[in-house]
Amino acid sequence: MRITALYAALLAPLFVLLALRVITVRRRARVAVGDGGDTELQRRMRVQANFAEYVPFALLLLALAEGLGSAPALIHVLGLALLGGRLSHAWGMSQAQEVFGFRVAGMIATFTVIAAAALLCLLGALPG
Repeated sequence: MRITALYAALLAPLFVLLALRVITVRRRARVAVGDGGDTELQRRMRVQANFAEYVPFALLLLALAEGLGSAPALIHVLGLALLGGRLSHAWGMSQAQEVFGFRVAGMIATFTVIAAAALLCLLGALPG
């Protein structure tokens, strides 16, 4: 599962960056738990949480599809789409004036990867 490992390794720093952005605002706003009503903190928390909600499942499906023998080029395409989608979503949603098109494009890319990888898993799991 070298291909999936590559994309997991590329996505991990993005997750850490998103977490550090939350921590930065938490410290500045002196909010230990929750969002304290701080809209910037709310937005940063949701960007990080959205990443945490979708990326592990997408990577799991990619790993399973890769393990079931899906074409390496296809796994790369899906991995790149996931990476690009998560960058797009994080950037669009992180702006003070949200750039909705980037947020939507990121979610479309993420959902497409999940659906395509699930289909690859289904095809790979069906008998002969």
